[in-house]
Amino acid sequence: MKIVSNKNNLQILHEDNHIIVVNKRVGDIVQGDKTGDKPLSEVVKEYIKDKYNKPGEVFLGVVHRLDRPTTGIVVFARTSKALTRLNELFKNRETQKTYWAVVKNKPSNTEDKLVHYLKRNEKNNTSKAHINEVPDSKLASLDYKIIKELNNYFALEINLHTGRHHQIRAQLSAIGSPIKGDLKYGFDRSNPDGGIHLHARKLAFIHPVSKETINIVAPVPNEVVWNAI
Repeated sequence: MKIVSNKNNLQILHEDNHIIVVNKRVGDIVQGDKTGDKPLSEVVKEYIKDKYNKPGEVFLGVVHRLDRPTTGIVVFARTSKALTRLNELFKNRETQKTYWAVVKNKPSNTEDKLVHYLKRNEKNNTSKAHINEVPDSKLASLDYKIIKELNNYFALEINLHTGRHHQIRAQLSAIGSPIKGDLKYGFDRSNPDGGIHLHARKLAFIHPVSKETINIVAPVPNEVVWNAI
């Protein structure tokens, strides 16, 4: 897959008149928040403005987000038509999302379906996975399988059926396999870069305008454990 880099160190995975897909790095925030840090959306706007010599304000729609310590595929809309249709696709779960995660504790099953009820705690920005339904909880399910055994870790491939807050992080933690570096969900130490070993690896969806099937694969970060996979 051709990857285009520019002065802002962006990895562009797909680009056309209606959408642009970026491989997010650890620490990037997709959309502006209370930290005041420059969001990825603004970096992409600058890239488009420079590349196409666009005068005035550049339109860019945020379709979905990834957690700040997570890496991988992020889709932005370049037109309002694309934004409306992509919002519907993501809302109706008409996308196929595949993640890779690295955990230290081997799950009890080589592959399994996890079903929990997730309750979000707004105060500390976490979600807790419960076996049974509790007040204000939402159903969360995913499939995982072990794809590689490393020296000290296990690499999992995860397919999401729902899109809940911190879903993968909370569900893997609930089965005793928190993600490498994820202090918030029970891993014992942080990663040097402050990220976690969770990567939005693949995304498949129908293009909002051309109606072609788009299949995106995001290379993993250039890092020792990821490189071993």
